[in-house]
Amino acid sequence: MRAKRVTVLLAGLALAAAASQNAGAMGHATAKLLNAKGESVGEVVLNPTPHGTLLHAKFVNLPPGAHAFHVHTVGKCEPPFKSAGGHYNPGGKKHGFLAADGLHAGDMPNIHVPASGALEIEVLNTLLKLDSNLFDADGSAIVLHAGPDDYKTDPAGAAGGRIACGVIAK
Repeated sequence: MRAKRVTVLLAGLALAAAASQNAGAMGHATAKLLNAKGESVGEVVLNPTPHGTLLHAKFVNLPPGAHAFHVHTVGKCEPPFKSAGGHYNPGGKKHGFLAADGLHAGDMPNIHVPASGALEIEVLNTLLKLDSNLFDADGSAIVLHAGPDDYKTDPAGAAGGRIACGVIAK
């Protein structure tokens, strides 16, 4: 089955297509996501842009429904993926789009997986930079949660367990 393709833009920027074309010259990073059984469930390519980071994700074999989609602070993905630490938050903010003192640089919109379990999306995260903070000594990871992020509960959005994880690598 073909993956459903959705484009999500943070901060109202409509620059994703132009940024994607220019990103190749600036370098990129990838995260290959595995579920708790060690099976591949997708890949995220992170491309730096002048306006943040454009994440292009292709997911397969995921449970249908809404799932939180975050960047986490540790590049370690041992099931049940608590090894990935908390949300990436170099600014020391509260969690969520709806929090007055938010949001974490690793907070992103929920993904909505169709019955096929396949989904292709692009997200422009204006707070995320492919810099030495993201690639520090213990790295960072992309994590998918069992449920949706409520965009307000600190520190993690009440999104439930972690169902997939991928270390971000250059």
